[in-house]
Amino acid sequence: MPVGEQPAAQPTNDEVIATINGLIETCRDGQQGFAQAADGVDRSDLKSLFYEFSQQRATFVGELQDIVRTLGGDPENTGSLAGSIHRGWIDIKSVVTGRDETAILNECERGEDSAKKQYETALETALPAYILQTVQSQYTSVKDAHDRVKALRDNAPGKNASTARTGF
Repeated sequence: MPVGEQPAAQPTNDEVIATINGLIETCRDGQQGFAQAADGVDRSDLKSLFYEFSQQRATFVGELQDIVRTLGGDPENTGSLAGSIHRGWIDIKSVVTGRDETAILNECERGEDSAKKQYETALETALPAYILQTVQSQYTSVKDAHDRVKALRDNAPGKNASTARTGF
């Protein structure tokens, strides 16, 4: 902790449950989003990777739901509205762009940016140590997935041509 910074106040049990339920929504969004992305690509290596990330997020959901139950709460069972919209965007992009893998990778990276932010926000909360350990471990995996997707996107064939047209 930086000098002069006060430790975060200990959150209430309900606040911890709300934080973890937010991560459950985020992971459920990732689980469904990566499955949708896998269905939108033709390359077998990308399909396998996206299905692997989808399964990883399903595992995270289970771990987080167990934590909420341990705290006496009701675990979230669905994803977020924003996640549903994002998955719809992946589906639309895969159809409109002719299953353009670069476009799908862009959307996967955007989804992972959001997941990273959600985990970073959760990690700013003074979570109990046993919960913090799980959240930190999952965050590391989310960052790794983000970096793999970003590297694939950065090295995708035709990326330079498409970025030159859009200016991004």
